[in-house]
Amino acid sequence: MNKLKSCADYFKENSEYLAEEIVEGVISRMELKISEHEKSQALNMYINLLDFLGQSIKDEKEGVPVSLIEWSKENAASVVSDESGISDIITRYPPTRDIFIEIITGISIECGLSIKELAFVIKRINRILDSSLNETVFAFERLSAEYKSEAQKEIARLSAPVVPVKEGVAILPLIGNIDTYRAGYIMESVIPEVESKGIDILIADFSGIFTIDSYVASNLHQIGQMLRLMGVRVITTGLRPDIVQSVTKSGINMSSSEIYSTVKQALSSLEQSK
Repeated sequence: MNKLKSCADYFKENSEYLAEEIVEGVISRMELKISEHEKSQALNMYINLLDFLGQSIKDEKEGVPVSLIEWSKENAASVVSDESGISDIITRYPPTRDIFIEIITGISIECGLSIKELAFVIKRINRILDSSLNETVFAFERLSAEYKSEAQKEIARLSAPVVPVKEGVAILPLIGNIDTYRAGYIMESVIPEVESKGIDILIADFSGIFTIDSYVASNLHQIGQMLRLMGVRVITTGLRPDIVQSVTKSGINMSSSEIYSTVKQALSSLEQSK
């Protein structure tokens, strides 16, 4: 045990040199091109890791350094923000593990550790690196879900903007693929916006829609009915044959709806009716 603790002291006392050896080894073996900032972060993390490893062996306590967990989360955040793959990070773990264990094994042998003690040190290293890998993947999945959710909200907002064109009149240009999520967004966000802006006439233009199924068509029809119950006059424009077919399949009766081919025709009709 005295040899093991002496070896642990060596890890702590030479953490900067060993960290440099590990980082340079990984960069060289994988032929990585990283910034000085990223290299500096990796060095600081491994210095803390080696210091933690040495202290945990001396104290006979397991655990993972907080700095490693934070570094793992930052790595996950970096690949989410620049939309690169998590594989860019994951592929670094095997060579990092190999180099780390090669260096630590060499030092352990020089310290005169028994096979059992060497296995103990390697097991401790593997647990720490496994925790880092798991935290990276978990953080990536969580952040990706959050990023996807925010992107979905932004796309929904951009795909159904309420555009005022004159006093009490606005156009709702529906754009892209309208799915259940976007139909729900219109229900939750557009209706209150129409009310808050004092819109009396809303022109719902379907000309920019790529696809729409019968279920979503039914949802949009319900939204139109809600607006009418609120006293808003809803005019529909831009219904292509394929959209009309989806509307028909959903069982919606459009006979009482106010429909025009284009927004221009709808606006002209409003001008003439004054």
